Amino acid sequence: MPEPRTGATARAVTAGAVMLAWIALLWVLEGVDALTGHSLDTYGISPREPAELADIVPSAFLHDGWQHVASNSVPLLVLGFIAALAGIRRLAGVVLVVVVTGGLGVWLTAPPNTITLGASGVVFGLFGYLLVRGFVDRRPLDIVVGVIIAGVYGSLLWGVLPTDSGISWQGHLFGLIGGVVSAFAFRRPRRIQRPEGYLTA
Repeated sequence: MPEPRTGATARAVTAGAVMLAWIALLWVLEGVDALTGHSLDTYGISPREPAELADIVPSAFLHDGWQHVASNSVPLLVLGFIAALAGIRRLAGVVLVVVVTGGLGVWLTAPPNTITLGASGVVFGLFGYLLVRGFVDRRPLDIVVGVIIAGVYGSLLWGVLPTDSGISWQGHLFGLIGGVVSAFAFRRPRRIQRPEGYLTA
């Protein structure tokens, strides 16, 4: 009989399955968009229009072409997998904060007559979350993970600067902010160690 999976192995398998399903969904949606004459692009965010607030969540799952979805897939898979190792519910909470923060930031600050969509805001949010999570939780292993991620993906930070009119630096910047905020919002409670001989009445 096969041996039961350890907790760490089970978490890794679950994290991998969730992220692969997520990436697959992005590609399926882009396929649907391409086959329907880019009809899904209407769910991108147009700034400062009240009705567009409903598009904040769906806009994070849509892309402007195959190259766009391809460029987001690998970093989203890697960063999402690492974040998901701490638990799928925590990942869902982090992503929700990132999507809402990034989407609202785009809605408030993007140039008029533009449509913003794509998962890059989530990528920047997960980057920011993993970068500071270890310091917030005071967990040495997560600090090391954050340092490694900074070394591998640190160049992402250039994406928060307005250097390309065709790229939503607003989505990147506010996604990054959402990731940092979520690290504090979902920080792990610290365990208080009682001294030996501590008695309760």
